[in-house]
Amino acid sequence: MFKKLFGLDKKEASPIQPTEEIIHSHLTGKLIPIEDVPDPTFAQKMMGDGFAVVPTEGKVLSPVSGEVIQVFPTKHAIGIKTPGGLELLIHIGLETVNMNGEGFTTHIKEGDRVKVGDLLVEFDLALVEERAASTITPLVITNMDQLDSMTKETEDTVIAGETPLLNVKF
Repeated sequence: MFKKLFGLDKKEASPIQPTEEIIHSHLTGKLIPIEDVPDPTFAQKMMGDGFAVVPTEGKVLSPVSGEVIQVFPTKHAIGIKTPGGLELLIHIGLETVNMNGEGFTTHIKEGDRVKVGDLLVEFDLALVEERAASTITPLVITNMDQLDSMTKETEDTVIAGETPLLNVKF
């Protein structure tokens, strides 16, 4: 009883092992630094750090294994959380919210479990080029405060679901 009362019954905690995760490209295309995205919200890292891709095809694949935590009603943005707690936002194109879902087909819903390379969204690349500000598609880590470190790769051409681009430790 005294042990429980004074907290002496607690086992010694084992040291916490750092978690490391690899984030792959979500699109096939040309990699650009997040700072070069022509939108201050992304370029100034207001929502988090990451990277962006100028797509050459209209298929968004999962960059990580995890759970889909948000699918915007306009289908232009997806949120994914990894088992380690990393939270990612994929934003297809710039100012695509105004398209109201036209040209976007989602293949997932909130609560779905995904693996690296799973198809998330297909979109009409030509329609996005025509109707949106840009096809540039950022991927940002929205909970940067949880990270200990992040290493960015500097590939030029990337392949969706295959090219590793970020190594994060938290």
